[in-house]
Amino acid sequence: MSFASLHLDTPLTQTAPDYSASGKPLWLKLDSLQPSGSFKLRGVGRLCQHEVQNGAREIFCASGGNAGVAAAYAGRALGVPVTIVVPETTAPDVRKTIAATGANVLVHGSVFDEANAHAIGLAESRKATYVHPFDHPLLWDGHATLIDEVVATGAKFDCVITSVGGGGLLAGIVEGLRRNGLADVPVIAVETEGAASFHASLKANERVSLPAITSIATSLGARQVAQHVFDLPKHHPIESVLVSDADAVAACRKFADAQRILVEPACGAALAVADVHADLLSRFDNPLIEVCGGVGVSLEKLDAWKEKFL
Repeated sequence: MSFASLHLDTPLTQTAPDYSASGKPLWLKLDSLQPSGSFKLRGVGRLCQHEVQNGAREIFCASGGNAGVAAAYAGRALGVPVTIVVPETTAPDVRKTIAATGANVLVHGSVFDEANAHAIGLAESRKATYVHPFDHPLLWDGHATLIDEVVATGAKFDCVITSVGGGGLLAGIVEGLRRNGLADVPVIAVETEGAASFHASLKANERVSLPAITSIATSLGARQVAQHVFDLPKHHPIESVLVSDADAVAACRKFADAQRILVEPACGAALAVADVHADLLSRFDNPLIEVCGGVGVSLEKLDAWKEKFL
């Protein structure tokens, strides 16, 4: 049994130099336009396909939202039932989106880690397949396709800016750079204050588990990054930076006005770098931003966040 890829080859566009304080033209890889609403379909779709090809009849996954929608989409396309366990912090409208995509949704625990442990236990008890949302080599292999696609266009870029949650996307980008002979291209890894487990781990020189997630960018809310992700800076040039929730929201609104596309604050974090850390981009000519997307956004939410932060 073999399947075509579930994800799309998404558009690549470039801003004018005056779009941001960096004064640089920014390449934008628009994974917000994936059928599941985020980049997650690349890796989650790849892993789900692999499991179904190897006999999976039922899939369990834990998610704060986007991986859940991706797994639900993949399960529907592949014809297998999917159950997504979400923590209590996952907004009701995101839960509805996951369910509407075709999955059974269970709420368990106050944080992702508790939801994840429950999903693993349920999968074991039902002899079903468990799919991790960010910590698996096949996920990273799937996410790496975004770099394959950019390289295939012939676009020249000299750094990649990406948001980091559990780190699956970061791992995929590094894999994509390596397999395209771009191992010297640095990655700027962005987190919001209050969801910065990668930044805290690098600072402590050991994997840190945050006591809580206090950022509105709940899609970045993994209290601890994968071990593989923590080890990446030893092998690849990676710079870890932080932005505030207010920075991320401002970037979402600015992006919506310019591109007519809504993205989550988790994605806005990466978009904010060209304004908030413009000095960091001064040594680059053509930065590439992974516009990772996210389903946890609406006009109503953008307005509410504006009232709160801006």
